[in-house]
Amino acid sequence: MERDSRLFVAGHNGLVGSAIVRGLEAAGYTNLLLRSRQELDLLDAEAVAAFFSSEKPEFVFLAAAKVGGILANDTRPADFIRDNLRIQTNVIESSQEADVKRLLFLGSSCIYPKLAPQPMPESCLLTGPLEPTNRAYALAKIAGIEMCWSYNRQYGTKYLAAMPTNLYGPGDNFDLSTSHVLPALIRKTAEAIKTGAASISVWGSGTPRRELLHSDDAAEACLFLMNLDEERFGSLLVKDEPPLINIGTGADVTIRELAQTVARVLGFMGELVFDSSKPDGTPRKLMDVTRLHKLGWHHSVELEQGIAKTWKLVREQFL
Repeated sequence: MERDSRLFVAGHNGLVGSAIVRGLEAAGYTNLLLRSRQELDLLDAEAVAAFFSSEKPEFVFLAAAKVGGILANDTRPADFIRDNLRIQTNVIESSQEADVKRLLFLGSSCIYPKLAPQPMPESCLLTGPLEPTNRAYALAKIAGIEMCWSYNRQYGTKYLAAMPTNLYGPGDNFDLSTSHVLPALIRKTAEAIKTGAASISVWGSGTPRRELLHSDDAAEACLFLMNLDEERFGSLLVKDEPPLINIGTGADVTIRELAQTVARVLGFMGELVFDSSKPDGTPRKLMDVTRLHKLGWHHSVELEQGIAKTWKLVREQFL
């Protein structure tokens, strides 16, 4: 990407989209095409087509999606599969019609089977049943990968699907009814400190393991991938394999260890009570990042450091 290339970041107000924008601006990119949901409804095919026709983006970061934690995914599956299928279909189709040079489609580690080998290589896609609580969202993202692959084969496009592990950081969702595990733990811990509570209830047994990546690291990886030279980028678009690459740290922690780390960073001295009546979700979701490491990218923000950075930004919001 040249510094004046026309770059469209779909979902630029979200967790990863906003991090991509920060990364692009820091790197000196000057021609960012940004539209809020009010300015451009990605669920509206005609509006998306008109935007691409008039603005003619050259590179697209497809970071827009309807996302949520276990509770949201489990109780509103129709919303998740419908909206995500519409968003990615509209953007991918319009990208092809507008001759976009490269597109990066962002998915999630939940695309892999519930009992996938650990760490999960890209090759384990579609090799077993998905985690039931977020199957609708996962299937939408799998369809997005298939769309990228199909468009590449039929139209010669250069669309890559990147699957980040669990993300956190500035702009995260701290609503306990829809948030993921880390922001939920930060919110619960902050509220316990504020009210002087003696304990915090944590969903599940505490034994599942999760890999977490700071959103700034995820953005760096996205920029790295979009700026690969033709040979290395082309190596990820093999005709007989999905154009898929994992983004992660290659390390994970248990939910218990995560809750303890949050308590330590925030200064909560009370008890952590694990509620085994609540769902655990997938037992483990560790990404195999061998492919990304071989290309030359590694994460830089360690977990406790990243939680401290996030807490510094939201502390006044909760205390």
